[in-house]
Amino acid sequence: MEVLSTRFYSLITNHVIAGVHMESIQVEIFGQTYSIKAGNDPEYIRELAAFVDTRMKDVQKGTGSADGYRIAILAALNIADELNRLRSQHDTFRRSTETSLDRLIELTGKAGRK
Repeated sequence: MEVLSTRFYSLITNHVIAGVHMESIQVEIFGQTYSIKAGNDPEYIRELAAFVDTRMKDVQKGTGSADGYRIAILAALNIADELNRLRSQHDTFRRSTETSLDRLIELTGKAGRK
């Protein structure tokens, strides 16, 4: 069994950080079992592991590759691409919202001065 450390809760080797219990849970990703320190929300870590497992299996189906390392890299690139696209969409939405809010404040201010 491989032991992974995660950075979800300030990684350390002991099981307590400032009162946060670091429960160790078992997850399976692409046929490998990992022991991960999960912090306060082990279910969240299980969901992340299931997400990664699904992505790796999708890549394997798409490429036909059996090389776990190659599949992990391609899955990571796919996840990174999705994250980058979502960040870009979020930034566009935020800028649009800020512009609309500024315009609304400007219009409201003008209406209040009449």
